[in-house]
Amino acid sequence: MKLLGKQALLNSLASDDENTIFLDPLLESKQIGNVSIDLRLGYDFQVSILTRKPYIEIGKKEGHFSRGINSYFQRTRRDIGDKFVLYPNQVVLTTSLEYLALPSNMYADVLSRSSYTRLGIHINTMVQPGFRGCVPLELFNHSNNAIELVVGSRICQTRIFEIETQDGYDLSRRKYYGNVRPVTSKADNDYDIDKLNAIKTKTLV
Repeated sequence: MKLLGKQALLNSLASDDENTIFLDPLLESKQIGNVSIDLRLGYDFQVSILTRKPYIEIGKKEGHFSRGINSYFQRTRRDIGDKFVLYPNQVVLTTSLEYLALPSNMYADVLSRSSYTRLGIHINTMVQPGFRGCVPLELFNHSNNAIELVVGSRICQTRIFEIETQDGYDLSRRKYYGNVRPVTSKADNDYDIDKLNAIKTKTLV
């Protein structure tokens, strides 16, 4: 595994080969640092809201109505330069402004820039090899104060690693592939949930 430095990032972004990094739009060269690329805050947001249901259900129950996870979030959109306020203890799903495509021998870590970490916003996610789409960002405000964000600002940074294997990845099993807008959790669709429910049902019989 090798962390790509600035020159390697520039070379990969400039190449038309399918086994290189694609990132668009790259609004300025300053976004590319010595070992990372700054990503900007996108337009669309999924904001967590309170509902009359006391909790979000993950485990499905046969014959039992379950509200979809989407119903616990509200969509909103802003334009470049607009403000978005992130309140304390609030979960907001958004994406990077940029569309990223990675070859099958690279993956990326995405971290909040230190300026935003110091405000109480922590972003920590991983982008799998072969990823296509705007990078999903899960925002959470750990501070006691509401924080004003600006759409299009450099909110996070990604480090890209080259790995030895170039094995194919089963895209059909990816839940968050090719999206350009934020997508709520699909944890209730995890294959192990059905298995656990089956075990529970047999135990009760």
